[in-house]
Amino acid sequence: MTGTGERHAVVVGGSLAGMLTARVLSAHARVTVVERDRLDEAGAGGPRPGIPQARHTHVFVEGGQLALEKLLPGILAELSARGALPVGMPYDLVQHQSGRWYERFEASTRFLSCTRRLLDAVVRERVLAEGGVDLLAGTEVTGLVGDAARVRGVRVRKRGAAEDPYEIGADLVVDASGRTSRMPSWLREIGADAPDEETIDTGQGYATQLYRPRPGAEEPGYHCLYFLPDAEQPLTGVVLRVEGGLWVASLSGPRGSEPPTDPAGFLDFARQYPHPYLRDWLSTMEPVGNVHSNRSTANIRHYYERSGHRPAGFLAIGDALCAFNPIYGQGMTVAAQQAVALREVLGRGGGLPARGGGSAARGGGSPARGGGFVRGGGFLRGGGRGGASTRAVQRALAGVVSTPWAISAGADRAIPGVESTGPGPNALDRLTGRYLRRVAAIVPGDPGAGRHYRSVLSLTAPPARLFHPRVALPALFRAPRATPLEPPLVVEGWRGAEHVAG
Repeated sequence: MTGTGERHAVVVGGSLAGMLTARVLSAHARVTVVERDRLDEAGAGGPRPGIPQARHTHVFVEGGQLALEKLLPGILAELSARGALPVGMPYDLVQHQSGRWYERFEASTRFLSCTRRLLDAVVRERVLAEGGVDLLAGTEVTGLVGDAARVRGVRVRKRGAAEDPYEIGADLVVDASGRTSRMPSWLREIGADAPDEETIDTGQGYATQLYRPRPGAEEPGYHCLYFLPDAEQPLTGVVLRVEGGLWVASLSGPRGSEPPTDPAGFLDFARQYPHPYLRDWLSTMEPVGNVHSNRSTANIRHYYERSGHRPAGFLAIGDALCAFNPIYGQGMTVAAQQAVALREVLGRGGGLPARGGGSAARGGGSPARGGGFVRGGGFLRGGGRGGASTRAVQRALAGVVSTPWAISAGADRAIPGVESTGPGPNALDRLTGRYLRRVAAIVPGDPGAGRHYRSVLSLTAPPARLFHPRVALPALFRAPRATPLEPPLVVEGWRGAEHVAG
């Protein structure tokens, strides 16, 4: 800390949610990001312990891309220049569900395909280059400083070092540490209430293998091969083109039927899918590295926005607030949208003035070590006048979760064998589920209904869009249109890896 009166925020976790949060807060304060993992100086890094899912398939749907571009203008062009690929849906995909292949209509939305390593590296480099953010890597948070009324900082220690923990003072602490967050127990340690928690766990597990085409291999004619599950067929499979000429294949199965982690067993697991094309195509590819598994697929929601004895000066964001089953590809998009919501709610209050008036200082300085944390006039108030309340901001962040939670939790609740701490589906849920199954049946052959359907999945439209007449009428009163009997590998005008749909 300095004696200049500038505000200081600490963000716990340096992945996508943490860095985007730091970018927003840097307009109002000096920010220190505390990251447990060690990162190489170039920032590119690789899959690290703090993001075990980084080795697996990731997509960044359109809602997330729009949010990311708002926060870091020009970032999508940077990602594309470094190999990220826009994938048009459904034009660039070969998809199978319920015994049917999807028609490859003109793209109505796009997701961004790249490894998590690339996305995190580009975002981190950009945020640090903007200034006002210090990254303290190789350092773990061990608890909170403060009491049940206000959080005033964090206790940290260097990983692997013999030195004692020290304190970093802060006006605001934001938990962006992911689905394994220890914040609920740390809140209890300072006398505050942990949040209510809801868990919906299908027991689904998946494994991932990188591949590269063998020399002379033919272009497959798509960017993504996707097998979707249904009530009779519980397996999910996705093979996705990423940067560097590689493909990443993730196969998943329900509890007790997870894919194995040896290359031969992984390939043999693909025999179980409802069409031989998946295994046949993978068998023509060259495996790269090891097979990696992930069993952390539960939906976990922490209700920090609900009433309870929780301190001012603390927020939760990203997976620390709500973690989704990764199979739905929502987590990164929700994190970006929450960062936009944070910027908007702070901006509506005209920013956060420095203590005693004046404008907040930005940039420069090194992370505070020991003592000296700000007292009085906190960053976010608990009530009364002056500044946004912690609970109001937390409610804004929680509001972003509603639609993706309805998609992922709603779908997973209906899966046989699901384990849930929340209420099971009621009569309305079951009725809605039957309707959505009819919607899913018409989408493969109906471009109009598919456009609305994909806008919801891309988090650019609310779930109510699924009841638009262009969706509801064919779903309720028409038989599904005929679709290809075999994988539609060739479509007019498709130009391979250099192609950008639309």
